[in-house]
Amino acid sequence: MTHAIRFHKTGGPEVLVWEEVSVGKPGPGEARIRHTSVGLNFVDIYNRSGLYPAQLPSGLGSEAAGVVEEVGPGVTDLKPGERVAYGASPLGAYSEARLIPADRLLKLPDGVDDKTAAAMMLKGLTTQYLIRQTYRVKAGDTILLHAAAGGVGLILSQWAKHLGATVIGTVSNDEKAKLAKAHGCDHVIIYTREDFVKRVDEITGGKKVPVVYDSVGKDTFLKSLDCLAPLGVVALFGQSSGAVEPLNLGLLAQKGSLYVTRPTLFTYAAKRESLVAMAGELFDVVKSGAVKIEVHQTYPLKDAAKAHADLAARKTTGSTVLMV
Repeated sequence: MTHAIRFHKTGGPEVLVWEEVSVGKPGPGEARIRHTSVGLNFVDIYNRSGLYPAQLPSGLGSEAAGVVEEVGPGVTDLKPGERVAYGASPLGAYSEARLIPADRLLKLPDGVDDKTAAAMMLKGLTTQYLIRQTYRVKAGDTILLHAAAGGVGLILSQWAKHLGATVIGTVSNDEKAKLAKAHGCDHVIIYTREDFVKRVDEITGGKKVPVVYDSVGKDTFLKSLDCLAPLGVVALFGQSSGAVEPLNLGLLAQKGSLYVTRPTLFTYAAKRESLVAMAGELFDVVKSGAVKIEVHQTYPLKDAAKAHADLAARKTTGSTVLMV
């Protein structure tokens, strides 16, 4: 028997239980993976709390790295012993081993170790669609990024800087400001004591920005609109402070014919060929050193509840990995 973190009811970190599970043999189009490292993400809290409903009882997590143990019928491009990772899978990554659709798996290049892969797949693929597809960042752009010291934030700021953008990041305290500055942010706003709308206006000389990347939600969203230049885009890709209230669309007209999108990785990576292309770009910027992935915290997988509590309390920075 193998073990996994599961939850039988929604709620706080205390609903997560470490229990024995039966994995079985892979069916058609599936592979059995033995995990080595599992990524922790804010979306895991949304799943556990019921904000994003899951069929109960449920596993948790959609990002991990490990080794292929066995492949099912019809799987021709993977074989046992190969190192793989994923960042867009059905729930169940918080486990010692699992079955997974083989078309969600990506072979790891030699220059990327398992712990790094588990820390970067979901966050790195999210960054890829945000800055290469949702709004294609180009040299000379000035962009605004909330939660700049978070997992996506540290990757996105480095990658955007590599593309030639000027990055304005918001953070909650001085420690996180130093971290954001060290990872590509040209200007850091400590939003707990500065008005970020006013500061963005000052930094841009009143021009504002073409895009705001907002994973905070309720506490920042309306002010994010005020930071946009005419025809600008808010990419709302999370809601760590809570869900955004229903929006009067007339505001978008009043503030400059603005755009709002609520993108998800599962949509952008739905097709196998899209997923492979996105991962290829991610692996390239990591292997080149343009984007450095730093794991700032690790926890044993069985202590996932503690990791969730620390993440929700904003005690973590950058990427966190659960070790199997």
